[in-house]
Amino acid sequence: MKKAARCSNCGSEARIARGDYQFNESGLRGVVLRDIELIKCGKCGNVDPVLFRVDELMHLLAVAILRKPYRLDGEELRFLRKRIELTQEEFARLLHVDKTTLSKWENNEDPIGIQSDLLARTMVISRDKRLEKRAADHIRTFEKIADRQKHVRVEVDAEKREYEYA
Repeated sequence: MKKAARCSNCGSEARIARGDYQFNESGLRGVVLRDIELIKCGKCGNVDPVLFRVDELMHLLAVAILRKPYRLDGEELRFLRKRIELTQEEFARLLHVDKTTLSKWENNEDPIGIQSDLLARTMVISRDKRLEKRAADHIRTFEKIADRQKHVRVEVDAEKREYEYA
């Protein structure tokens, strides 16, 4: 029997299917959730993901960003800052930079330097209990971080709770 649901956009009956989903709601470019349930509306074309254990999913994205082998871009830095629930002013103070500098980093107006990148990652690890449990493992990956920015696509298997860079 075919599963059905309601479209969150227009309220019409929609079908449930499986597929890949570009997870823009995360605030990150290039995050793809692989083979998840999707609510697809035939009337307006809207597609909504069916997500479970969202906090675990966001934790997995934080790990993927922390272990990314390139310097962070603005969206990634903002995602991590918000993950530890700090304002720009609070995070800038921790990093010993001006709030406008942090803002420029987060908006991709200026690239974050490698030392500031590593400090930001370390601060995030130290302020997130779940990340802190494996701090040594996370920090060991820092030596592999290239001193250049590069956007990488993150593909997430939401069921297995695994990620890979594409």
